[in-house]
Amino acid sequence: MDTLDTDARARGRPPGEVPGADAASAVTALYEQHAVSMIRIALIMLADRTAAEDVVQDAFFGLYRRWARLKDTGSALTYVRSAVLNGCRDALRERARRDRRDHAAATAWQAYPSAEAIALIGEDHQRILAGVRLLPGRQREALVCRFYLGLSEEETARAMGISKGTVKSATSRAVSALRRMLMEGKC
Repeated sequence: MDTLDTDARARGRPPGEVPGADAASAVTALYEQHAVSMIRIALIMLADRTAAEDVVQDAFFGLYRRWARLKDTGSALTYVRSAVLNGCRDALRERARRDRRDHAAATAWQAYPSAEAIALIGEDHQRILAGVRLLPGRQREALVCRFYLGLSEEETARAMGISKGTVKSATSRAVSALRRMLMEGKC
């Protein structure tokens, strides 16, 4: 008997079973079902298609690497959502560091949208998205989770790593600020 089969038995797998085979098929299925919506979320957060795709790829790769440690595989989508939001936060922090280093005057989400982004998002939504991008990070995340993803307050709190009350106040403040910006023509 070879070393791999002995190692497989020691880990509780039958001999000959490929490690990660279940993870690969489960994560692939989850990716096929939810990757596009996750990219859209990241695109709203980052306003950069390439960065959004990178964040989503990293989130699914992280899920694959940690699959064996998941206590409940039914929570895999929640894990990916949280990983995407965290990845967006990291990307925005890195972008801010880079902008400070380069003394950039404008932040990336205030840049003109690409032709592809304009085609993906109708003209009616441009003003709203511009306003959402001007909101502080926590408010922006709360709006995306609550209204774009349709998550409950509790699910949003888990995804963002904050309390349910904080979700309520962040969402309320975001809606008020967005309404004010739209009425004043700031976006």
